[in-house]
Amino acid sequence: MVCSSRTSFFWGVFLLAALASEARVLQSSGFVQTRNTRFVLNGSPFFFNGFNSYWLMHISAEPSQRNKVSDVFQQASDAGLSVCRTWAFSDGGYQALQISPGVYDERVFQGLDFVISEARKNGIRLVLTLSNNYQDFGGRPQYVNWARNAGVQVNNDDDFYINPVIKGYYKNHVKRVITRVNTITGVAYKDDPTIMAWELMNEPRCQTDYSGKTLNGWIQEMGSFVKSLDNKHLLTVGMEGFYGDTLPERKTVNPGYQVGTDFISNHLIREIDFTTIHAYPDIWLNGKDDNAQMAFLQTWTMSHLADSRTIIKKPLIFAEFGKSSKDTGYSINARDSFLNSVYLDIYNTARSGGMSGGLVWQIMAEGMESYYDGYEIVLSKDASTTSVITQQSRRMTALDHK
Repeated sequence: MVCSSRTSFFWGVFLLAALASEARVLQSSGFVQTRNTRFVLNGSPFFFNGFNSYWLMHISAEPSQRNKVSDVFQQASDAGLSVCRTWAFSDGGYQALQISPGVYDERVFQGLDFVISEARKNGIRLVLTLSNNYQDFGGRPQYVNWARNAGVQVNNDDDFYINPVIKGYYKNHVKRVITRVNTITGVAYKDDPTIMAWELMNEPRCQTDYSGKTLNGWIQEMGSFVKSLDNKHLLTVGMEGFYGDTLPERKTVNPGYQVGTDFISNHLIREIDFTTIHAYPDIWLNGKDDNAQMAFLQTWTMSHLADSRTIIKKPLIFAEFGKSSKDTGYSINARDSFLNSVYLDIYNTARSGGMSGGLVWQIMAEGMESYYDGYEIVLSKDASTTSVITQQSRRMTALDHK
Protein backbone atom coordinates (compact mmCIF):
# COMPACT_ATOMS: atom_id res chain seq x y z
CA MET A 1 0.00 0.00 0.00
CA VAL A 2 2.77 2.48 0.84
CA CYS A 3 4.52 1.78 -2.48
CA SER A 4 1.22 2.08 -4.40
CA SER A 5 0.34 5.37 -2.70
CA ARG A 6 3.79 6.71 -3.40
CA THR A 7 3.50 5.74 -7.07
CA SER A 8 0.08 7.40 -7.32
CA PHE A 9 1.48 10.49 -5.66
CA PHE A 10 4.36 10.78 -8.11
CA TRP A 11 2.04 10.21 -11.08
CA GLY A 12 -0.21 12.95 -9.70
CA VAL A 13 2.70 15.37 -9.41
CA PHE A 14 3.81 14.47 -12.94
CA LEU A 15 0.30 15.07 -14.31
CA LEU A 16 0.00 18.44 -12.57
CA ALA A 17 3.39 19.50 -13.89
CA ALA A 18 2.41 18.45 -17.41
CA LEU A 19 -0.86 20.36 -17.19
CA ALA A 20 0.92 23.45 -15.88
CA SER A 21 3.43 23.24 -18.72
CA GLU A 22 0.63 22.86 -21.28
CA ALA A 23 -1.23 25.84 -19.82
CA ARG A 24 1.87 27.99 -20.18
CA VAL A 25 2.26 27.03 -23.83
CA LEU A 26 -1.42 27.60 -24.61
CA GLN A 27 -1.23 31.14 -23.22
CA SER A 28 0.95 32.02 -26.22
CA SER A 29 -1.84 31.29 -28.74
CA GLY A 30 -3.10 34.30 -30.68
CA PHE A 31 -1.28 37.46 -31.75
CA VAL A 32 -1.20 40.47 -29.46
CA GLN A 33 -2.93 43.39 -31.18
CA THR A 34 -3.90 46.97 -30.31
CA ARG A 35 -7.26 48.63 -29.91
CA ASN A 36 -7.00 52.39 -29.41
CA THR A 37 -4.67 52.81 -26.39
CA ARG A 38 -4.92 49.19 -25.22
CA PHE A 39 -3.27 45.92 -26.11
CA VAL A 40 -5.66 43.05 -26.73
CA LEU A 41 -5.21 39.30 -26.99
CA ASN A 42 -7.95 37.19 -28.56
CA GLY A 43 -10.29 40.16 -28.19
CA SER A 44 -9.67 40.75 -24.47
CA PRO A 45 -7.50 43.41 -22.77
CA PHE A 46 -3.89 42.33 -22.38
CA PHE A 47 -1.97 43.65 -19.37
CA PHE A 48 1.46 42.38 -18.42
CA ASN A 49 4.55 42.66 -16.30
CA GLY A 50 7.76 42.00 -18.21
CA PHE A 51 11.51 42.26 -18.36
CA ASN A 52 14.59 42.87 -20.48
CA SER A 53 17.23 40.19 -21.06
CA TYR A 54 19.21 41.41 -24.05
CA TRP A 55 21.76 38.57 -23.79
CA LEU A 56 19.57 35.55 -24.51
CA MET A 57 20.62 34.82 -28.11
CA HIS A 58 24.27 35.52 -27.31
CA ILE A 59 24.28 32.94 -24.53
CA SER A 60 22.14 30.45 -26.46
CA ALA A 61 24.63 30.34 -29.31
CA GLU A 62 26.67 28.08 -27.06
CA PRO A 63 24.53 24.97 -26.40
CA SER A 64 26.32 24.22 -23.12
CA GLN A 65 25.07 27.57 -21.75
CA ARG A 66 21.44 27.25 -22.79
CA ASN A 67 20.40 26.16 -19.32
CA LYS A 68 20.79 29.82 -18.29
CA VAL A 69 18.12 30.82 -20.81
CA SER A 70 15.81 28.01 -19.68
CA ASP A 71 16.34 28.94 -16.02
CA VAL A 72 15.56 32.62 -16.58
CA PHE A 73 12.37 31.91 -18.53
CA GLN A 74 11.23 29.39 -15.90
CA GLN A 75 11.94 31.78 -13.03
CA ALA A 76 10.37 34.69 -14.88
CA SER A 77 7.24 32.67 -15.57
CA ASP A 78 7.08 31.66 -11.92
CA ALA A 79 7.21 35.37 -11.02
CA GLY A 80 4.33 36.08 -13.40
CA LEU A 81 6.46 37.87 -16.01
CA SER A 82 4.91 37.35 -19.42
CA VAL A 83 6.78 39.64 -21.87
CA CYS A 84 10.53 39.74 -22.54
CA ARG A 85 12.47 42.21 -24.68
CA THR A 86 15.69 40.87 -26.19
CA TRP A 87 18.13 41.41 -29.06
CA ALA A 88 17.65 39.80 -32.47
CA PHE A 89 20.91 41.24 -33.74
CA SER A 90 24.65 40.92 -33.21
CA ASP A 91 26.61 42.63 -35.95
CA GLY A 92 30.27 41.80 -36.48
CA GLY A 93 32.72 41.05 -33.69
CA TYR A 94 32.69 38.12 -31.28
CA GLN A 95 29.93 35.54 -31.74
CA ALA A 96 28.12 37.68 -34.30
CA LEU A 97 24.79 36.70 -35.79
CA GLN A 98 25.54 38.82 -38.87
CA ILE A 99 29.25 38.34 -39.57
CA SER A 100 29.23 40.78 -42.49
CA PRO A 101 26.39 42.22 -44.59
CA GLY A 102 24.16 39.30 -45.54
CA VAL A 103 26.49 36.65 -44.06
CA TYR A 104 25.13 34.85 -41.00
CA ASP A 105 26.36 32.35 -38.44
CA GLU A 106 23.77 29.56 -38.44
CA ARG A 107 24.91 28.47 -34.99
CA VAL A 108 23.96 31.87 -33.53
CA PHE A 109 20.68 31.92 -35.45
CA GLN A 110 19.86 28.55 -33.90
CA GLY A 111 20.51 30.19 -30.55
CA LEU A 112 17.73 32.66 -31.34
CA ASP A 113 15.53 29.75 -32.43
CA PHE A 114 16.09 28.24 -28.99
CA VAL A 115 15.21 31.52 -27.24
CA ILE A 116 11.88 31.71 -29.07
CA SER A 117 11.14 28.04 -28.42
CA GLU A 118 11.88 28.35 -24.69
CA ALA A 119 9.82 31.53 -24.41
CA ARG A 120 6.88 29.70 -25.96
CA LYS A 121 7.25 26.79 -23.53
CA ASN A 122 6.98 29.21 -20.63
CA GLY A 123 4.11 31.32 -21.97
CA ILE A 124 6.34 34.38 -22.46
CA ARG A 125 5.99 36.69 -25.44
CA LEU A 126 8.97 38.43 -26.99
CA VAL A 127 9.73 41.93 -28.20
CA LEU A 128 12.60 41.38 -30.65
CA THR A 129 14.92 44.32 -31.29
CA LEU A 130 16.49 44.43 -34.76
CA SER A 131 19.46 46.75 -34.26
CA ASN A 132 21.27 49.02 -31.80
CA ASN A 133 22.02 52.71 -31.72
CA TYR A 134 25.28 51.98 -29.93
CA GLN A 135 28.39 49.96 -30.85
CA ASP A 136 27.53 47.23 -28.35
CA PHE A 137 26.94 44.11 -30.43
CA GLY A 138 27.76 46.11 -33.56
CA GLY A 139 24.70 48.25 -34.13
CA ARG A 140 24.56 51.43 -36.18
CA PRO A 141 28.35 52.07 -36.06
CA GLN A 142 29.07 48.59 -37.46
CA TYR A 143 26.72 49.12 -40.42
CA VAL A 144 28.47 52.40 -41.23
CA ASN A 145 31.90 50.76 -40.96
CA TRP A 146 30.81 47.98 -43.29
CA ALA A 147 29.78 50.56 -45.87
CA ARG A 148 33.00 52.56 -45.42
CA ASN A 149 35.10 49.42 -45.85
CA ALA A 150 33.16 48.65 -49.05
CA GLY A 151 34.21 52.02 -50.49
CA VAL A 152 30.98 53.90 -49.79
CA GLN A 153 31.43 57.60 -49.00
CA VAL A 154 30.11 58.17 -45.50
CA ASN A 155 30.50 61.14 -43.15
CA ASN A 156 29.41 59.83 -39.75
CA ASP A 157 27.24 57.25 -38.00
CA ASP A 158 24.08 59.24 -38.74
CA ASP A 159 24.48 58.29 -42.41
CA PHE A 160 22.90 55.04 -41.24
CA TYR A 161 19.53 56.77 -41.61
CA ILE A 162 20.01 58.25 -45.08
CA ASN A 163 22.62 56.29 -47.07
CA PRO A 164 20.91 53.88 -49.51
CA VAL A 165 23.61 51.21 -49.22
CA ILE A 166 23.45 51.16 -45.44
CA LYS A 167 19.67 51.16 -45.48
CA GLY A 168 19.88 48.20 -47.82
CA TYR A 169 22.11 46.35 -45.33
CA TYR A 170 19.56 46.97 -42.59
CA LYS A 171 16.61 45.89 -44.72
CA ASN A 172 18.40 42.66 -45.64
CA HIS A 173 18.87 41.90 -41.95
CA VAL A 174 15.24 42.67 -41.16
CA LYS A 175 14.07 40.37 -43.94
CA ARG A 176 16.45 37.61 -42.91
CA VAL A 177 15.15 37.64 -39.33
CA ILE A 178 11.45 38.07 -40.02
CA THR A 179 11.32 35.32 -42.67
CA ARG A 180 13.51 32.91 -40.69
CA VAL A 181 11.97 29.46 -40.11
CA ASN A 182 12.70 28.24 -36.59
CA THR A 183 14.72 25.02 -36.73
CA ILE A 184 13.18 23.81 -33.46
CA THR A 185 9.49 24.67 -33.87
CA GLY A 186 9.30 24.67 -37.67
CA VAL A 187 7.37 27.97 -37.52
CA ALA A 188 8.49 31.06 -39.46
CA TYR A 189 9.18 33.99 -37.15
CA LYS A 190 6.60 36.09 -39.02
CA ASP A 191 3.95 33.46 -38.23
CA ASP A 192 4.85 32.87 -34.58
CA PRO A 193 2.53 34.43 -31.96
CA THR A 194 5.27 33.93 -29.36
CA ILE A 195 6.69 37.14 -30.82
CA MET A 196 4.64 40.07 -29.57
CA ALA A 197 6.39 42.81 -31.55
CA TRP A 198 9.36 43.89 -33.60
CA GLU A 199 11.43 46.88 -32.53
CA LEU A 200 13.32 48.80 -35.23
CA MET A 201 16.26 49.81 -33.02
CA ASN A 202 17.29 50.07 -29.41
CA GLU A 203 17.26 53.76 -28.46
CA PRO A 204 17.74 55.41 -31.88
CA ARG A 205 19.45 58.80 -31.80
CA CYS A 206 20.59 61.29 -34.45
CA GLN A 207 23.16 63.89 -33.44
CA THR A 208 23.15 65.72 -36.78
CA ASP A 209 19.43 66.55 -36.67
CA TYR A 210 17.86 67.23 -33.29
CA SER A 211 14.44 67.98 -34.80
CA GLY A 212 13.55 64.33 -35.27
CA LYS A 213 12.86 64.75 -39.00
CA THR A 214 15.75 62.59 -40.22
CA LEU A 215 14.63 59.76 -37.96
CA ASN A 216 11.06 60.29 -39.09
CA GLY A 217 11.97 59.53 -42.68
CA TRP A 218 13.90 56.42 -41.68
CA ILE A 219 11.11 55.14 -39.42
CA GLN A 220 8.54 55.65 -42.17
CA GLU A 221 10.63 53.74 -44.70
CA MET A 222 11.58 50.90 -42.40
CA GLY A 223 8.15 50.65 -40.82
CA SER A 224 6.59 50.21 -44.26
CA PHE A 225 9.22 47.62 -45.13
CA VAL A 226 8.60 45.56 -41.99
CA LYS A 227 4.84 45.63 -42.50
CA SER A 228 5.27 44.52 -46.12
CA LEU A 229 6.97 41.39 -44.79
CA ASP A 230 4.82 40.80 -41.72
CA ASN A 231 1.39 42.27 -41.06
CA LYS A 232 0.62 39.96 -38.14
CA HIS A 233 2.98 41.37 -35.54
CA LEU A 234 3.07 44.72 -33.83
CA LEU A 235 5.88 47.18 -34.54
CA THR A 236 7.49 49.90 -32.45
CA VAL A 237 10.48 52.20 -32.85
CA GLY A 238 12.44 51.46 -29.65
CA MET A 239 12.62 55.05 -28.43
CA GLU A 240 13.61 56.44 -25.04
CA GLY A 241 11.00 59.19 -25.28
CA PHE A 242 12.97 62.38 -25.94
CA TYR A 243 10.84 65.16 -27.43
CA GLY A 244 11.66 67.09 -30.62
CA ASP A 245 10.14 69.94 -32.60
CA THR A 246 6.50 68.85 -32.95
CA LEU A 247 5.54 70.45 -29.64
CA PRO A 248 8.40 72.80 -28.66
CA GLU A 249 6.99 73.27 -25.16
CA ARG A 250 7.44 69.55 -24.52
CA LYS A 251 11.23 69.93 -24.80
CA THR A 252 11.19 71.21 -21.23
CA VAL A 253 10.29 67.67 -20.16
CA ASN A 254 13.58 66.35 -21.59
CA PRO A 255 16.44 66.05 -19.08
CA GLY A 256 18.17 69.18 -20.38
CA TYR A 257 19.04 68.04 -23.90
CA GLN A 258 17.75 66.45 -27.13
CA VAL A 259 18.95 63.34 -28.95
CA GLY A 260 17.44 63.72 -32.43
CA THR A 261 14.14 61.98 -31.79
CA ASP A 262 10.63 63.40 -31.68
CA PHE A 263 8.46 61.23 -29.45
CA ILE A 264 5.25 62.52 -30.98
CA SER A 265 5.93 62.65 -34.73
CA ASN A 266 8.03 59.47 -34.69
CA HIS A 267 5.17 57.52 -33.14
CA LEU A 268 2.39 59.09 -35.21
CA ILE A 269 3.67 57.15 -38.24
CA ARG A 270 0.87 54.78 -39.23
CA GLU A 271 3.00 51.63 -39.27
CA ILE A 272 4.11 52.14 -35.67
CA ASP A 273 1.63 50.38 -33.37
CA PHE A 274 2.65 51.53 -29.89
CA THR A 275 4.90 53.97 -28.07
CA THR A 276 7.73 53.31 -25.64
CA ILE A 277 9.71 55.20 -23.04
CA HIS A 278 12.89 54.41 -21.15
CA ALA A 279 13.98 56.23 -18.00
CA TYR A 280 17.35 56.43 -16.27
CA PRO A 281 17.18 59.50 -14.02
CA ASP A 282 20.27 58.24 -12.17
CA ILE A 283 22.24 58.70 -15.42
CA TRP A 284 20.36 61.55 -17.08
CA LEU A 285 20.27 63.64 -13.89
CA ASN A 286 23.57 62.50 -12.45
CA GLY A 287 24.39 64.58 -9.38
CA LYS A 288 20.77 65.32 -8.51
CA ASP A 289 19.33 63.84 -5.33
CA ASP A 290 16.77 61.05 -5.21
CA ASN A 291 13.86 63.47 -4.74
CA ALA A 292 14.77 65.42 -7.88
CA GLN A 293 15.22 62.22 -9.86
CA MET A 294 11.86 60.83 -8.74
CA ALA A 295 10.15 64.14 -9.52
CA PHE A 296 11.63 64.01 -13.03
CA LEU A 297 10.52 60.40 -13.43
CA GLN A 298 6.95 61.27 -12.47
CA THR A 299 6.79 64.15 -14.95
CA TRP A 300 8.45 62.07 -17.69
CA THR A 301 5.96 59.24 -17.23
CA MET A 302 2.81 61.34 -17.00
CA SER A 303 3.75 63.56 -19.96
CA HIS A 304 4.31 60.62 -22.29
CA LEU A 305 1.21 58.87 -21.03
CA ALA A 306 -0.92 61.95 -21.77
CA ASP A 307 0.58 62.36 -25.25
CA SER A 308 0.19 58.66 -26.07
CA ARG A 309 -3.47 58.78 -25.08
CA THR A 310 -4.61 62.12 -26.51
CA ILE A 311 -2.29 62.95 -29.42
CA ILE A 312 -0.75 59.70 -30.66
CA LYS A 313 -3.68 57.54 -29.51
CA LYS A 314 -1.66 54.35 -29.20
CA PRO A 315 -0.66 52.11 -26.26
CA LEU A 316 2.42 52.97 -24.18
CA ILE A 317 4.97 50.55 -22.71
CA PHE A 318 7.51 51.60 -20.08
CA ALA A 319 10.19 49.56 -21.86
CA GLU A 320 13.29 50.17 -19.70
CA PHE A 321 13.75 51.23 -16.09
CA GLY A 322 15.89 50.09 -13.19
CA LYS A 323 18.05 51.03 -10.21
CA SER A 324 21.81 50.58 -10.45
CA SER A 325 24.00 49.19 -7.70
CA LYS A 326 26.59 51.75 -8.86
CA ASP A 327 24.38 54.64 -7.69
CA THR A 328 25.46 56.58 -4.60
CA GLY A 329 23.64 55.28 -1.55
CA TYR A 330 22.40 52.17 -3.32
CA SER A 331 20.85 49.36 -1.31
CA ILE A 332 18.53 46.47 -2.08
CA ASN A 333 15.82 48.30 -0.13
CA ALA A 334 16.35 51.41 -2.26
CA ARG A 335 16.05 49.34 -5.43
CA ASP A 336 12.90 47.64 -4.20
CA SER A 337 11.38 50.99 -3.23
CA PHE A 338 12.22 52.47 -6.65
CA LEU A 339 10.76 49.52 -8.54
CA ASN A 340 7.63 49.50 -6.40
CA SER A 341 7.11 53.21 -7.09
CA VAL A 342 7.41 52.69 -10.85
CA TYR A 343 5.20 49.61 -10.70
CA LEU A 344 2.47 51.45 -8.81
CA ASP A 345 2.49 54.22 -11.42
CA ILE A 346 2.14 51.63 -14.18
CA TYR A 347 -0.64 49.79 -12.38
CA ASN A 348 -2.61 52.90 -11.43
CA THR A 349 -2.47 54.28 -14.96
CA ALA A 350 -3.34 50.86 -16.41
CA ARG A 351 -6.52 50.82 -14.33
CA SER A 352 -7.61 54.08 -15.95
CA GLY A 353 -6.70 53.19 -19.53
CA GLY A 354 -3.02 54.15 -19.44
CA MET A 355 0.04 51.95 -19.72
CA SER A 356 -0.48 48.25 -20.30
CA GLY A 357 2.82 47.11 -18.81
CA GLY A 358 6.48 47.69 -18.06
CA LEU A 359 9.78 45.90 -18.75
CA VAL A 360 12.36 46.13 -15.97
CA TRP A 361 16.06 46.32 -16.91
CA GLN A 362 17.26 43.61 -16.50
CA ILE A 363 16.94 39.92 -15.51
CA MET A 364 19.98 37.64 -15.53
CA ALA A 365 20.79 34.05 -14.64
CA GLU A 366 23.18 32.86 -11.97
CA GLY A 367 26.81 32.67 -13.09
CA MET A 368 26.67 35.72 -15.40
CA GLU A 369 28.79 38.12 -13.38
CA SER A 370 30.78 39.19 -16.45
CA TYR A 371 27.55 40.61 -17.92
CA TYR A 372 26.62 42.68 -14.88
CA ASP A 373 25.97 46.38 -15.55
CA GLY A 374 24.71 47.40 -12.10
CA TYR A 375 21.03 46.92 -12.95
CA GLU A 376 21.07 43.12 -12.94
CA ILE A 377 18.41 41.18 -11.04
CA VAL A 378 18.85 37.45 -10.42
CA LEU A 379 15.42 36.16 -9.50
CA SER A 380 16.74 33.01 -7.84
CA LYS A 381 19.00 35.02 -5.52
CA ASP A 382 17.32 38.42 -4.97
CA ALA A 383 14.34 37.33 -2.87
CA SER A 384 12.96 40.73 -1.85
CA THR A 385 13.18 42.16 -5.38
CA THR A 386 11.59 39.01 -6.80
CA SER A 387 8.74 39.51 -4.33
CA VAL A 388 8.21 43.10 -5.55
CA ILE A 389 8.19 41.89 -9.17
CA THR A 390 5.78 39.02 -8.43
CA GLN A 391 3.39 41.33 -6.62
CA GLN A 392 3.27 43.62 -9.67
CA SER A 393 2.66 40.64 -11.95
CA ARG A 394 -0.35 39.67 -9.85
CA ARG A 395 -1.71 43.22 -9.95
CA MET A 396 -1.42 43.43 -13.73
CA THR A 397 -2.81 39.94 -14.33
CA ALA A 398 -5.82 40.78 -12.16
CA LEU A 399 -6.65 43.64 -14.55
CA ASP A 400 -7.12 41.08 -17.34
CA HIS A 401 -10.14 39.76 -15.46
CA LYS A 402 -11.85 43.06 -14.62
